[in-house]
Amino acid sequence: MKRQISLVVFAATLAMSGSAFAQDFVQSGAAAGLPQTHGKEIYNAICSACHMPDGSGAVGAGHYPALAKNEFVESPDAVIAWVLHGYRAMPPLGGVLNDAQVAEVVNYVRHDLGNNYEGETTAADVAAAR
Repeated sequence: MKRQISLVVFAATLAMSGSAFAQDFVQSGAAAGLPQTHGKEIYNAICSACHMPDGSGAVGAGHYPALAKNEFVESPDAVIAWVLHGYRAMPPLGGVLNDAQVAEVVNYVRHDLGNNYEGETTAADVAAAR
């Protein structure tokens, strides 16, 4: 029950953020996780509300770092850890995303948004980091 309430609060926060993509995260109370399976879809449903659709980041009620053209995302291990466990104001998404979804969004962030880092993250890489 606590997890469902957390998901509802997270979805409501995204909806109130004003992002054009927040509606992509709408879930029923019975859904256990995010339905999107491709990196860009996952990014648009969850990440773009704070990091912006183009990855440029934002400053306002908080500081949301740019992911576009960011050397930090060169390390897949660091991105995996932050997606799974969160960091500072970023919520942990390991309970919402399965290993394949985490790998997809990590690859999207590392290969798109103005980034072109080598290597592919797999679901097995994510499972090892959990």
